[in-house]
Amino acid sequence: MFSLEMTRTNALFNNKTVRTFLLKLRYPIFIIIGILLTTWINPDFFVAGCMLSLTGALIQFWCFGSLKKHKILADKGLYMLVRNPMYLGRYFLLCGFLLLTGNVWIMLVFTVVYYFYMVNRVKREESNLRKVFGEAYNDYCRDVKQFVPSFKRFNRRSFWYFKWKICLENNGHWNLASVLFIYVVLYFFYSA
Repeated sequence: MFSLEMTRTNALFNNKTVRTFLLKLRYPIFIIIGILLTTWINPDFFVAGCMLSLTGALIQFWCFGSLKKHKILADKGLYMLVRNPMYLGRYFLLCGFLLLTGNVWIMLVFTVVYYFYMVNRVKREESNLRKVFGEAYNDYCRDVKQFVPSFKRFNRRSFWYFKWKICLENNGHWNLASVLFIYVVLYFFYSA
């Protein structure tokens, strides 16, 4: 019974029509959810939520500085430890915003939905990466796990890999700046 439900849930998250529909509406959906969340913010959780979001934003920022999509196999920086650090960073970033509500149930529901989103999105992406990078990607996958850090390929010098040019090309600066801007606005709004 459980595996049938998992299969149905995965099928929903891989349904091209549903994905296309949600992709087109992602900005209005996030704006509506963001407005609703601002009405539920508990100022007691502001610092914790901000720190969790900033942790996620910094993880993503680092990833933006070491990822040349479909051109170079990303195996430096955080990609040396885990194959999908960008998704983990995004999880922490969004979870931090939800933490502002102080509602554990919202965070749990988000975690379950994000799990299915992440696992299915990564499966599709990894299929494409195998086509682009071939055996080099298969070797990388043998040493580095999807979401749990592994130190098989750890190299101190490569770990600190970050290129500003790549980060700017990936708009990593805008991602980080927007998170900081939102928290500054929320701080002034709720401290007034």
